[in-house]
Amino acid sequence: MDTVLIHPPLSRPCEPPAGIALLAGALQAHGIPHLEVDANLEGVLHLLEGEVQGEDTFTRRARAHREENLALLRGGHGFRDRGHYIRAASEISRILEVRALPLGTRLGLNNLQHDELSPLRSADLVRRAEEPEGDVFAPYLCSRLTALLEAETPRTVGLSLNFMSQALSAFAAVGLLRSLDAGIRIVLGGGLVTSWLKGPLKDNPFAGLVDEMVAGPGEIRLLELTGVRPTHPSWTPDYDAFRDLPYLSPGFVLPFAASTGCCWGRCSFCPERAEQNRYACIPPGDVPAQVGDLCGRYAPSLVHFTDNAMSPALLAAMAGSGLDTPWYGFARLTPHLADPDFCRALRRSGCAMLQLGLESGDQAVLDSLDKGIRLEDASRALRTLHGAGIGTYVYLLFGTPAEDEQSARTTLEYVASHAAYIDFLNLSIFNLPRYGDEAGSLETYDFTDGDLSLYQGFTHPRGWERNLVRRFLDREFRRHPAIAGIVRNDPPFFTSNHAPFFC
Repeated sequence: MDTVLIHPPLSRPCEPPAGIALLAGALQAHGIPHLEVDANLEGVLHLLEGEVQGEDTFTRRARAHREENLALLRGGHGFRDRGHYIRAASEISRILEVRALPLGTRLGLNNLQHDELSPLRSADLVRRAEEPEGDVFAPYLCSRLTALLEAETPRTVGLSLNFMSQALSAFAAVGLLRSLDAGIRIVLGGGLVTSWLKGPLKDNPFAGLVDEMVAGPGEIRLLELTGVRPTHPSWTPDYDAFRDLPYLSPGFVLPFAASTGCCWGRCSFCPERAEQNRYACIPPGDVPAQVGDLCGRYAPSLVHFTDNAMSPALLAAMAGSGLDTPWYGFARLTPHLADPDFCRALRRSGCAMLQLGLESGDQAVLDSLDKGIRLEDASRALRTLHGAGIGTYVYLLFGTPAEDEQSARTTLEYVASHAAYIDFLNLSIFNLPRYGDEAGSLETYDFTDGDLSLYQGFTHPRGWERNLVRRFLDREFRRHPAIAGIVRNDPPFFTSNHAPFFC
């Protein structure tokens, strides 16, 4: 076996890793022997299957209903009753929480935090690699990696690191790999690694542990490391290794990326802009056929477009595709979504839900952020999408430099007046990208002493500080009679990944 690709814990265990599937597709197209491991799903299941200590009511109930709750999420019947779904997800997460507490780790279905070690400090990641036995996933990782190296003897192991919640366990895996085979080549890639290399890292602080770190799409570099010159102009994801795994979703969810970067790329707060990631896409007209072929091969229950934003051209191609598999993804609130015929065509093509970055209900704030949308267009789009039967998952961003308390109240009024057309809400407080355009014009300070931090705090020019924003959201926004019900709709832990199943 030449190459092993690993998706480390922890991320939401509800769908296969899109990045590794695309890497596998490139290797498969060039005839390179490889193996993919979803160590995130396997590690979570390992913890769920183990002994659970604790006699409080919550833990006893979680222990008693463990298999029933997993079946509820996998079978889909848990999505017919929101109360049953919340109970199942919460009790599953409780088992993970209890298993991790003795190791000084706060763990759930969507997050991992250690009491002492931080993924924002390279020294802490090195320490985790040097002392991997302290990681909550160490028993699983040690057993799995030992067996894997003995059976496959790979020359290269690649780890795909996309989320902060993966970093500590990923470096535990790196440390274990080094102890098992000092000569193996270890490569790190993925979205988080890209952000590190485009931002705080100018060299490799993990020399001796990690042989190479790759920014951006890694297929070409991975092929080069195997000694193969790319001969295929393109390739599609390969999900063969994941198709029969017991993910915590009703049926197989197929992630698909039609682009990298962002088709808009102008929002002042966007990490893609701060990192200067260029936009590249599959020709929109080719996407429906590729997705259709993958659906024919894997029979998914849902397709997840993982693009930062599906371009209008891509949405138009999907609207005319005739695809009969439900799908969802991010889209911009632009005028084409206010066209009833277009939205009905999207719905007929399988569009179950769109994630929509509204950010603010104040036009001046939107203009300052260079969002490129008009509120009147957004209003018509929300009404039209709702009328077509497409779910709307709306994202709001509070505490941006252009916002003040009055602007936030204007957003509250806008959302309340459109509540009938909004199915889900994601409420975030603005973090300033450390390397973005705005950082140089604001008085900034560090949240942490971590050398891997991608964001920093700032003194708000209008006095709308984070504590005031948080108080407004908790005491007013979330409690507004027209909004409270929408906030409660959000599926706990899995959020937008499971929201389409409720549409």
